[in-house]
Amino acid sequence: MLVRDGADGLEVFMVRRSLRLVFAGGAHVFPGGAVDAADREIAGEGSLPFKVAAVRECFEEAGFLLAVDAAGEVVRLDDPATAERFFQYRREIASGERSLSDVCGTEGLRLAVDTMHYVSRWITPEGAPRRFDTRFFVCAAPDAQTPLHDAEETIAHEWVRPADVLQRHRDGAVDLMTPTQSSLKWLDEFDTVDDVLAAAASNGPGGNYQRG
Repeated sequence: MLVRDGADGLEVFMVRRSLRLVFAGGAHVFPGGAVDAADREIAGEGSLPFKVAAVRECFEEAGFLLAVDAAGEVVRLDDPATAERFFQYRREIASGERSLSDVCGTEGLRLAVDTMHYVSRWITPEGAPRRFDTRFFVCAAPDAQTPLHDAEETIAHEWVRPADVLQRHRDGAVDLMTPTQSSLKWLDEFDTVDDVLAAAASNGPGGNYQRG
């Protein structure tokens, strides 16, 4: 979950999944996806592979790159030439032509996984037609980066106040899965990015959740 302080309060970045996808087609979600072998190679054991996967998926699906340079500064993509170079990296990573690790090595970057905070874990009960085991993380959205959905798995994107998208869901205008609803309700308890990160850093909602 990428969050920022908007003009009217806390906002979270969401994408809409392609209607042609079998799982949750058309649903509004946070950028994310499965851990792959390359993620595990970068991260090793423990929870880091999930964070690496979150970074990669945010880059692939939304164009946000959670990475810092040698000085510890978040990478800036507001220069046109730099933006074009990283846009090409994004395409190559998504197609499997290049790895995120290779891009970081080329650009002298490291993944900013230390800025991400664990929020919750959702596990589909046994017997469900499609099962998932998903971890949710939260972090502040990078400055000097402009998001753009990938037009493949995702077909739209927006910054939205948690309360607003929850209301749209109640009105039947937006499809939200149960874990997404729960995460939005949690975010809606806070007024600023600092408040969210402080809560997540201390304990967050935590726990393991099982839903049908």
